[in-house]
Amino acid sequence: MSAKDKFHEVVKNALQKDGWTITDDPLKIRVTATSKLYIDLGAERILAANRNGEKIAVEVKSFLGASTMTEFHVAIGQYTNYRYALEDLQYEHLLYLAVPITIYNDFFSDKFVQSVIQRSQVNLIIYDEEKEEVVKWQK
Repeated sequence: MSAKDKFHEVVKNALQKDGWTITDDPLKIRVTATSKLYIDLGAERILAANRNGEKIAVEVKSFLGASTMTEFHVAIGQYTNYRYALEDLQYEHLLYLAVPITIYNDFFSDKFVQSVIQRSQVNLIIYDEEKEEVVKWQK
C-alpha cells in the first residue's frame, strides 16, 4: 500500500471518528466537458441547528517525498485549483488540506510556510497518523 493510500484511509477514519459521514471518495468535479478534478474526500455532518448540514472537501497529503517544499508547492497549487473549481461551480463544500501532525509541527510552523498558508487562504486539518484522529482544524 502506498503512503497516499495509507494516509487517505487514516484521514477518512479520523473524519468519521470526528462525526463526519464520508459522501464521496473521491469527490469528482467536472470542470470542462472533457476534464474532471478528483478531490480525495467529500464529507458531510448534519448539525441540529442546520438541516442542510455542513459539507467539506478534503485533499489528503502525506509529505513523505524527498522534498517537503516541492510537495508543498504542488499541494498549494492543487488546493487553489480545487478551491476555484468548487467556487465557480457553486459547490457548498468548504475545502481543507489534510496534513500529518508531524509535518505540521516540523514544516508548517515555519514563518514562510505560515505566511503562504494565510495568504493563500488554505484551511487545514491536522491529523495524527498513529491515532487516526483529527488533532486540529485551522481556518
